[in-house]
Amino acid sequence: MVTHEEAGFGNTFRLTSENADASERVVFVDTASATGFAGGAAITMITKSGTNTFHGSAWEFHDNGALQAKNFFVPGTHYLSPMYSPVLWDIPGQHSGHAWFGEAPKWLLAVWPGFVPFSPAFFILWAPAGFRFTCYYYRGAYYKAFWGDPFNCAVGEPGFRKKNYRGEEKLPLIFQNIHRYFFYIAAIFIGLLSYDAVMSYFFPVAGADGVAHTRFGIGIGSLVLTINPILLGGYTFGCHVYRHLVGGRHDELSKLGGRKKMYDCVSCLNRSHMKWAWASLVWVGFTDFYVRMVAAGTWHDYRIIF
Repeated sequence: MVTHEEAGFGNTFRLTSENADASERVVFVDTASATGFAGGAAITMITKSGTNTFHGSAWEFHDNGALQAKNFFVPGTHYLSPMYSPVLWDIPGQHSGHAWFGEAPKWLLAVWPGFVPFSPAFFILWAPAGFRFTCYYYRGAYYKAFWGDPFNCAVGEPGFRKKNYRGEEKLPLIFQNIHRYFFYIAAIFIGLLSYDAVMSYFFPVAGADGVAHTRFGIGIGSLVLTINPILLGGYTFGCHVYRHLVGGRHDELSKLGGRKKMYDCVSCLNRSHMKWAWASLVWVGFTDFYVRMVAAGTWHDYRIIF
């Protein structure tokens, strides 16, 4: 059923199901051009009738974000959000089955800032975030985006700089050189996330004797978690740092033997470094989103158990 209401700033249309049991409604706001705003604008909201709360997949994801540390693992599976892997300590009273050292110790909770919710993500996100933030590609991207520098590779430095150009050789940008060390940490994370992907194919299933047995299976979540380290690996091992480690220090690559092929492989990944960077970034976010939606019961994970 469609009802129409006239407001001071435009027209509001409410679409309500004729089923009396249905409580959802979608609200479209059509702003009149006479108000000075662009005509044809629309705002879509899904609400519960009689409440002031929003519902739906996107809202569930926002409500269960990293600060709340909820629904980052799926009970009864080995699904674990990459934003939390590895889990060093569990939140007190919450058993994820993934924590390396069990529940957070009392001394850690005692020194934890009271205004910051305790979340296992805080202990590990600094590593992948640091690797991306100091990445050569991202540095070039946000230097141009936020500083407009350089305008173009073929454009020289402004004359007023002369010999005062600091670049990344002095503070504060000299810290960007820590990227080479973040690479080693990022490579370890690829191994950890690959382990999570492999474990996602094993599900506890109750046997005839009432005892849970681990069975091999393939779920949508298993595939999502598998694609994640593949894309992240393509980004990480196409890094300029790794390319330099493999063969960049040598003048005659033809004399490196097997390392020459490895160098060519890394160079192949490096040529599409931007694509790997964005594809892996989007997918790691989607992987986190998928795990949270399944854990919250918003989405159903279809799987085949053998």
